[in-house]
Amino acid sequence: MSVNQYTKSQLALRNGVEKSEIWIAYNGVIYDVTSSKLWKDGKHYEHWAGQDLTEELVDAPHDTGVFERMKVVGKLVVEG
Repeated sequence: MSVNQYTKSQLALRNGVEKSEIWIAYNGVIYDVTSSKLWKDGKHYEHWAGQDLTEELVDAPHDTGVFERMKVVGKLVVEG
């Protein structure tokens, strides 16, 4: 089974504005948070969807277990 791969540019379109999907990336994995009430309008507190949030979430008040409830869409790959 192959894993879908997306670039940062493709991820950026899934911010709830350009496209209806709301995606975020963390540690190289892209998650669909469209159905989460916490990501309404593509924003969760000071975090914006369509981005790699790996560095931003170092200081998050929750652990990485929060991602277990989210649907994995694919893998974030380096452009170029």
